[in-house]
Amino acid sequence: MRYRRADTPGATYFLTLNAADRRGRVLTDHIDALRDSIRTVRRSRPFGLDAICVLPDHLHLLMTLPREDADFATRIMLIKQGFSRRIPSGERVSASRAAKGERGLWQRRYWEHLIRDDADFERHVNYIHFNPVKHGWVARAADWPHSSIHSFIRNGVLDAAWADVECVEIEAGE
Repeated sequence: MRYRRADTPGATYFLTLNAADRRGRVLTDHIDALRDSIRTVRRSRPFGLDAICVLPDHLHLLMTLPREDADFATRIMLIKQGFSRRIPSGERVSASRAAKGERGLWQRRYWEHLIRDDADFERHVNYIHFNPVKHGWVARAADWPHSSIHSFIRNGVLDAAWADVECVEIEAGE
């Protein structure tokens, strides 16, 4: 089956990439390899990295493509391939993947959403930054080391206490 993906040149996309082993820590255990892969792809196929959060088993990012370019799919493929080539093999590989010469690090598919407007962009930035709290890795979004929230705080866009579990619980209870 061929899936239809959005293909708007110059658009911003929210993307979720999942590791094949959803109980593992491959992405954070090899965070430098993932960063290197993203940097390499950005040099050869530029894109804006508006927000990102890497958790042990998945990552979320907001990617803005150049004005005349709609090819986020190749960028995602290259990021996944580059990461896979940078880390030692040894993961469990299914027979179907082995027959195709594939590693078993990533789920084959990924989630993509075309950002529609400023409010949609803000919702997805917040979702990305809140994700480590949502999954119970930290009590405060700013405590997660693998997140663009730190640049948002440095640039005065967010306060360091943003998405503190205690604040969220108080607001939810009101």
